[in-house]
This record gives sequence, C-alpha cells and structure tokens, in this order.
Amino acid sequence: MEKKQLLQCIDDMTAGVDAVQRRVLEEILARNGESEYLASCGLSSASGGAAAFRAKVPMATYEDLKPYILRVAGGDRCPVLTGSGNPVSEFLLSSGTSGGEPKLIPAVEDELDRRLLLHSLVAPLMNQCVPGLDEGSGLYFHFVRPEATTPGGLPARTVLTSLLKSDRFRNRPYDPYRGHTSPAAAVLCEDATQSMYAQLACGLRHRAAVTRVGAAFAYGLLRAVAFLQRHWASLADDIEAGAPAAPGVLTDPSVRAAVAAALRPGDPDLARLIRAECSSSSEGGERWGAGIIRRLWPNARCLEAIATGAMAQYVPALGFYSAGLPIASTVYAASECHLGLNLDPLCGDPSEACYTLMPTMAYFEFLPLGLHDATELVELARVEPGREYELVVTTYGGLSRYRVGDVLRAEAGLHHNSAAPRFRFVRRAGVLLSVDVDKTDEAELHRAVARASAALPRGAAVLDYTSLVCADGVPGHYVVYWELAVEPELERC
Repeated sequence: MEKKQLLQCIDDMTAGVDAVQRRVLEEILARNGESEYLASCGLSSASGGAAAFRAKVPMATYEDLKPYILRVAGGDRCPVLTGSGNPVSEFLLSSGTSGGEPKLIPAVEDELDRRLLLHSLVAPLMNQCVPGLDEGSGLYFHFVRPEATTPGGLPARTVLTSLLKSDRFRNRPYDPYRGHTSPAAAVLCEDATQSMYAQLACGLRHRAAVTRVGAAFAYGLLRAVAFLQRHWASLADDIEAGAPAAPGVLTDPSVRAAVAAALRPGDPDLARLIRAECSSSSEGGERWGAGIIRRLWPNARCLEAIATGAMAQYVPALGFYSAGLPIASTVYAASECHLGLNLDPLCGDPSEACYTLMPTMAYFEFLPLGLHDATELVELARVEPGREYELVVTTYGGLSRYRVGDVLRAEAGLHHNSAAPRFRFVRRAGVLLSVDVDKTDEAELHRAVARASAALPRGAAVLDYTSLVCADGVPGHYVVYWELAVEPELERC
C-alpha cells in the first residue's frame, strides 16, 4: 500500500472501536467456538455469542491454560484451544523476563499478517514526524535466536525470529539505499557475534544513506555501541580492503558473501574516518563514545527502539552516544499478539510514550487495578482516563480472556481522527519490591535511580542496575546495584 493508504488504514482501524471490537470477537468465536477450552467454560455452538462469552468465560493465566497448551505442543490435533479450521501453526516464546522460564504462546497462520501490517504502519507514521525519513536506509540491529521444535513438530521461537524468518523478509532484495542496510543473511545468522559484526560493517559502509538507527529494545542499541567499541579497528580494515578479513570474525559463508558484496569496492577514506572517530577521546576527557552514533551516521535523524518500562533506564546512555537524537518507541507488542502503535512517536519523553491499541489485533478487555473478578472487566471503548488497568486479551491463537500481565494507564485525549483510547505502559503486574507493608514497583525504582544518579561525578553514568530486598536487619531495606561507566573508557565497577 502507498503511504496515504497506510495512514488511512490507521484511521479506519481506530474510527469505530466498539464495532471493530465486536467484529473481532465474533470472528474469534466463529473460528474457535468448537474448541475444548471454550466448551469447558460452558460455551457451545448454539450459545457461543459475545454475550455468552462475557458471561461464562473466566479470566485465565498461563498456568490455567498450560495443560491445554502442552497438549497442542505434544501433537494433539483435536480442537483444543482453536477450531479445527484454525490450527495452531507455531508457538511464540515469551521473553521470560518476569516469570522465569519462557512461556509457549500459541499462534495461528494469519497472525503473521496482522503483525506485519502493524509494522508496515510505522514508516508512514515516522515520516509524518520527520519528512523524508524513508528516503534513506534504516540501520536496524535485529537478531534471530535458535528455535526449537515441540514434541508435536511445531516450531517454538521468539516473535522477532518468526517475523524475520518469514518469506516476506527472507525474499526481499538487498538494496542499501532503500529499506535496511543489513543483508538478510546477516540478520538470519544465529551466531550473534557474526550477525552484529556484519550488520555494523554494512551500516558503516553505507553510512551516508542511513537516516534512522534502531533495535527492538533500547538495550540492543547499547549492545551495538559496546560491540563497535571492541571491533572498530577490524571493521575499518575490512571497509578499507573492500572485503572481510580472513579468517576474521565472519566464518559463515553466506554472511561473508553478503558482507563482501556490500563492502565492494574498498573505501580508504571511510576507513580513516572510522579510525579517527573511534580512536579519539571524547571532548572534555569524558568516557568513550560521546555522540558516536551521530558522528558515524551524520544523516541519522532519530533512533527507533522500545524505551518504556524496564528499558527507560537506558535513555540517558542513548542520549550520550547519539548526541541527543530523538528516540521513538513505535510499537507495543507482546508474544500473545501485537497490540498497538505510538501515533506520536517523537512526542515528548520516550520512556513516557503512549500507545493506541489497534482494535483489529485482538479483543481487548481491562481489569481495573485492585479488582479480581471477570465481571469487572471493561471494554476498550469504556476505559476511564487516569485509571490503571491490567490488560486482558482474547486472541485468534486461542487465548481467551488471558491476563497478559501488563499494567497500563488510560490517558486523556484521542489522537487526531482516532477514536481509540491511548495507554501508557506502567509496569509488569507483580513486579514489585516489598519490605513490610511498603511496595515499590519498577517505575518508582527507575525514578529513584534517575534522581540519585544526578549526584554522580562528571564522567560517570549508570549503565544498568538491579535490586533486591534485604530483610537481614531491622528495618528492612532495598539494595540497588549499579553498573557504572567511568572515564576514560567504559570501565565496569
């Protein structure tokens, strides 16, 4: 679709929230109404409408659905969670960041289409904020992870791995001046070191075309900067020679071939510039890399990465390395389903981004914080601004009234033509520090660290932090561990 059509698609998706959500729920029930899980809740083909769904189906956690999920993963071809005409085609692995081990989230074939559609809307949104942004290339650090196969023969992989291994991505032609600078072979290499090296090499070789630099999460961009600090000399040598060194870092033949094609012919002038920028100290004797992103990619106009929630702690470091380039948190997504878009991606503090849930992605309900009964669930069009809710989704992949675990705050105001409410990510449900009756969530902890870090001496900054509760003495207290960067280089202490 053309840009205007894509932008119109957003308006169409969000114009009639109630009607769209009713249609989505009806579609899901038509597909999955015969499933064993919904039958166990008291739904039948004769009484499987929206009203019966809301009256009979309880809220569910992963543990509630786990026996059904494991049956499908084990090869049960009965309509366990989804209907017989809508079989589970793969399992998406949750990150496991809040609950320990990754969860197996069922997905169906056309879920990929919904996810890709949402991603296709990012470029026209960003181009509205920064006209001409899509005329150059994006340097995106994307990585696949090794995938597994369930006992029943279905793939189990991360959401990003599923997207990147799709035919649409794998079969795209390589063009450093349109789309992404990273060749498909580099992105699809499961060796993270080779993949990062190859993506940096191609991104540096075509630095003039790069108008945006991104990664899935803010921390991914910091990983790229740290990798550049360790490997800039080898990268400069390869760019000067017009081919990867032998044996070098790149041992995968397909990756070497893709990088060799991107580096030809050699560019001695660029190699000298990389050496000069990366070997020199930052002005004022501060730590390595001040403004390095903007210095190496001078036409980059923004960074794209999720910087909300736990990623907010990395915003100051990204500001240091990019000389203050704006950061866009564009997509709100989960393993369960893609959820929404930030319709004002360069507006304000990136850690405070607001997302508009796209009502075609799934059926959304919201549990007011402090309540526990499914009868208290609120539909998307009826949330109250200023109130916090736990997100509950019903997906095409067979999750019914599933508690995602995200706590969102409904924000006042709608975006332009959108009738869909906006939400701010607050925290993961249950992620709390607690001493006695005190409870501190991750947002409060982040604010405390930000305030305390202002007292650090010049040339020092917080790279990362973690925390725990110490109840060995009275009174109990929290212990916060900081990982600091100090001049002249990124020394860890």
